[in-house]
Amino acid sequence: MKKVYYLKTCDTCRRILKELNLPSDFELQDIKSNVITVDQLDHMQALSGSYEALFSKRSQLYKKLNLKEQDLTESDFKHYILEHYTFLKRPVVIIDTSIFIGNAKKTVESIKLALDK
Repeated sequence: MKKVYYLKTCDTCRRILKELNLPSDFELQDIKSNVITVDQLDHMQALSGSYEALFSKRSQLYKKLNLKEQDLTESDFKHYILEHYTFLKRPVVIIDTSIFIGNAKKTVESIKLALDK
């Protein structure tokens, strides 16, 4: 499987996708117009090891709901990601059995290395 979960309206996601210049065999899923399913999220969790790794604590909604003050569990992270797309740390790139989460420079470099293999 070669897939990218991203937000079409996110400048950072668009910049990264342009920088990666992905081959045509990648499936792109805009998480706002095509919401993540439970199965898709469970697959991402199986690859990453936790729902928390997929959860964006930089989301404005995270701050607005004052979630930082709460002791969130794995099921809470899953619930919030499924409830609102903004809670997914983006982009999420899946290349076969490898997952790359977020927009850190190091993550983007790791994706480039994986693409070159």
